[in-house]
Amino acid sequence: MYLRIFSFALLVSIFSCKESSEKQKPGKALFNGQDLSGWTQMGGEANYAVEDGIIVGKTVSGTPNSFLTTDKMYDDFILELDYKVDSSMNSGIQIRSNSIASYQNGRVHGYQIEIDPSERAWSAGIYDEGRRGWLVDLDNNSKAQKAFKQGEWNHYRIEAIGDTIKTWINGVPA
Repeated sequence: MYLRIFSFALLVSIFSCKESSEKQKPGKALFNGQDLSGWTQMGGEANYAVEDGIIVGKTVSGTPNSFLTTDKMYDDFILELDYKVDSSMNSGIQIRSNSIASYQNGRVHGYQIEIDPSERAWSAGIYDEGRRGWLVDLDNNSKAQKAFKQGEWNHYRIEAIGDTIKTWINGVPA
């Protein structure tokens, strides 16, 4: 699983699970709150740092997409995170994504849980980065479209279990 970060602050933890019928196991922090140990930047020239215990990413205008990725791969999981994003940015959380030299010169590709502060309001929709494009937009989900809080912290829950991906934004199913 890769996490894609542009200009937003992020707090993350992951819950592992084998099947949805199992009891949820205690969460495991992906981020130690101190530094970027266990994370690698791919692509682009964005600047990533830890400020007050939070990962902060800042874009560099005119450069390709940047991805801050975990060094570990994950199978089935539940990911919960809080983020705050600049209103002029489009970003997302990459899950079940890869960077393989033989695919478009290492381009990061795979599922992205959208962070969309624009009027379109497709935050928590599912986009297939570097491949098919939109898989689940929020055109027909006005409750989820209205759940994003501009200029505030937003909470995502992402469940990737088997061949199913489910998302929530601020407790609203997307």
